Amino acid sequence: MAVELDHVFIRASAGAPEADLLVSFGLTEGRPNRHPGQGTACRRFFFRNAMLELLWVEDAVAAAWPLQLVERISPFGVCARPADPLEAAVPFAAWEYRPSYLPEPLVIHMAAGCPLEEPLWFYLGFGVRPERTPEHSCGFGEVTGARLSSPVGAPSDAMAVMVREKVVTVERGSEHLLELTFDGGGQKRTCDFRPNLPLVFRW
Repeated sequence: MAVELDHVFIRASAGAPEADLLVSFGLTEGRPNRHPGQGTACRRFFFRNAMLELLWVEDAVAAAWPLQLVERISPFGVCARPADPLEAAVPFAAWEYRPSYLPEPLVIHMAAGCPLEEPLWFYLGFGVRPERTPEHSCGFGEVTGARLSSPVGAPSDAMAVMVREKVVTVERGSEHLLELTFDGGGQKRTCDFRPNLPLVFRW
């Protein structure tokens, strides 16, 4: 079993006006998306190997169950996919999520038993690398690192798997924060989007 990062989301304000900061920075925005029946929508940014979503709640009742997106303390969700499409075993204990917007027989596997203080961990057995991605004026190509800071204590089994498989790294911190590294971080430069977003870029 080997898995890799498929995408990560950050919970944003309604309509995700925070995405405009990323556009001003130099990212090219992809097509937005809505999730019928799930009560959420997102603005998206695609890279050669992964995607960043800014997700917001449109229907609090639908978003509260069964994903607990309203109640979740962590503003993040992290999705993995198989590194090899022929080896698509689910990497952690999970329950099957079959939203109405997903055609049969596709299913999303949601990690079981995760505290609300942790990101929403999930797995797309059908996930693949993006086929075509836009050019970003800032020059970013691939996401080569994703690090989460979190004030939570002992990790869930799903978090432990994601760390072991190097989908993300996790460190204890005083706040929830996502740091994305692009193209190996060779330029040693950073951009901090706080307080608007709990997000730091490194490249």
